[in-house]
Amino acid sequence: MAEENRTYSQALAEIEETLGLMEREALDVDDLSLKVRRVAELIGFCRQKLLQTEEAVEKVLKDIEA
Repeated sequence: MAEENRTYSQALAEIEETLGLMEREALDVDDLSLKVRRVAELIGFCRQKLLQTEEAVEKVLKDIEA
């Protein structure tokens, strides 16, 4: 899936999947650092989505009050 088409839910699901693998110790040591980097990227993506959503909601609420 192209990164620009990724949704918050998809990113969160991938994070949860990776965390599950880590908890079950199902990740090879060679893959661990790659997965951790990927999770960090996904967390950044999710934070950005949340900030954008918060800004959009605040704008709508301001427009309603006006």
